[in-house]
Amino acid sequence: MPNWGGGNKCGACGRTVYHAEEVQCDGRSFHRCCFLCMVCRKNLDSTTVAIHDEEVYCKSCYGKKYGPKGYGYGQGAGTLNMDRGERLGIKHNNTPSPRPTTSPNTSKFAQKFGGAEKCSRCGDSVYAAEKIIGAGKPWHKNCFRCAKCGKSLESTTLTEKDGEIYCKGCYAKNFGPKGFGYGQGAGALVHAQ
Repeated sequence: MPNWGGGNKCGACGRTVYHAEEVQCDGRSFHRCCFLCMVCRKNLDSTTVAIHDEEVYCKSCYGKKYGPKGYGYGQGAGTLNMDRGERLGIKHNNTPSPRPTTSPNTSKFAQKFGGAEKCSRCGDSVYAAEKIIGAGKPWHKNCFRCAKCGKSLESTTLTEKDGEIYCKGCYAKNFGPKGFGYGQGAGALVHAQ
């Protein structure tokens, strides 16, 4: 007996999927309305799907459930949330271990919650989203400037002296070699007869 108008079975609901409503993923067919993340139930497409065994996830839920764990992995700077993945089936022990800190800030609050380092220029807290390391110390992006002329610096254009940072021009002018023939450039050397 011929299969008139039938199609593949949906990977989510098990019912027949017709061509007009079919989405294919990993060799399986889904209804467009059934092609959802297993956790958050968001609609998926070819750019947002992540597959694990026979299950489909959005990339965010897949990363939370199967991706790397620990500090620095997550949604990016500025996104703080207390979701520990319980709805994904991740089990945690109830006693969090104290996190060691390399910060010079030794307050109980800073040790417990990972206090921020202090900016070498202004002395305020420097958080990860705004931190630049230069001359081995933390700086705000806005404070990462030459101490003499105020020009913005990069790791390739900075020089350091006595804990302060300078652009190469100001460093050469203030701390470079002194005397005849220095500081003016090659065009300043004149041969007189």
